[in-house]
Amino acid sequence: MDWNSHMANTAYLNKVVDARVLALAEKGFPLEEFVRLRLGVVIMKDELEYKREVKWMEEIDITFSLAGLAPDGSRFKVQNEVRRTNGELAARISSTGGFMDLDARKLVAPPPAVLEAYRSLPRTQDYVELPSSVKPRP
Repeated sequence: MDWNSHMANTAYLNKVVDARVLALAEKGFPLEEFVRLRLGVVIMKDELEYKREVKWMEEIDITFSLAGLAPDGSRFKVQNEVRRTNGELAARISSTGGFMDLDARKLVAPPPAVLEAYRSLPRTQDYVELPSSVKPRP
């Protein structure tokens, strides 16, 4: 909570990350599978838009949608909407990221099954195709 008894800005980010992890686990990719694949998710940019306050102990619902994806899946943009139980939009969080090979420490295209899990997410109305994060080898 912040000084005004509202949900703090960092709490929004923590909650949407939890929602993303749970959604991917439901698609067959729990955190342990990412560890086994030596694949990490790297967020390079977060944008938060606040619409309504969320008060102490107020229940919320969080959506998880795909706002953009590179053809090889190496870069993505996802969007979460935080809604109060009455349906009012409290916040919209857009995050741009990619996948990292945890051993090479560089951005990579994900394995086909991970890419398919992302492709199966609901899409936002403003979905766009993104450029690849993978640099071609000379």
